[in-house]
Amino acid sequence: MADPKESINIENVVASTGIGQELDLQSVAMDLEGADYDPEQFPGLVYRTQNPKSAALIFRSGKIVCTGAKSTAAVHESLEIVFDELRDLQIQVEEDPEIIVQNIVSSADLGRNLNLNAIAIGLGLENIEYEPEQFPGLVYRLDEPEVVALLFGSGKLVITGGKKVEDASQAVDVIVTRLEELGLLE
Repeated sequence: MADPKESINIENVVASTGIGQELDLQSVAMDLEGADYDPEQFPGLVYRTQNPKSAALIFRSGKIVCTGAKSTAAVHESLEIVFDELRDLQIQVEEDPEIIVQNIVSSADLGRNLNLNAIAIGLGLENIEYEPEQFPGLVYRLDEPEVVALLFGSGKLVITGGKKVEDASQAVDVIVTRLEELGLLE
């Protein structure tokens, strides 16, 4: 059987940063080509980068959230583009603002079907939420690494809440080990 860790794919990286000053979003939206700003719908200005593909949510406070990137390197590249665009508008942005990864969402495949009812019973109710009438996946909260894994009957996993790329492979190891110990993974 193939190693499930080889199937891990980063789906989304969310990171935050800030430029340390308030912004007039109406004025920035008029000067920043391609910016979307509709305060009735969303309090931030949305600026999309194409290469790498991501969306920067820029708030009046100067805080910026980058989402949609497929790697931590892409987050840094995208935000560098945003910082340069803001500098071009004569907005003061320090040389290297701190960028903090808030969440990495990954997917993986265990390569076989799972009996979610047996897994829910085997893993115990303290770390599990499983209500198939509400949601087809089993929600498994891991302590180490501190992530949430969604397990589906198809054997597919979604791992969210990671702060480092390695969190996903650690989580897959923990899940595979626990399911093997319970005899639920042949």
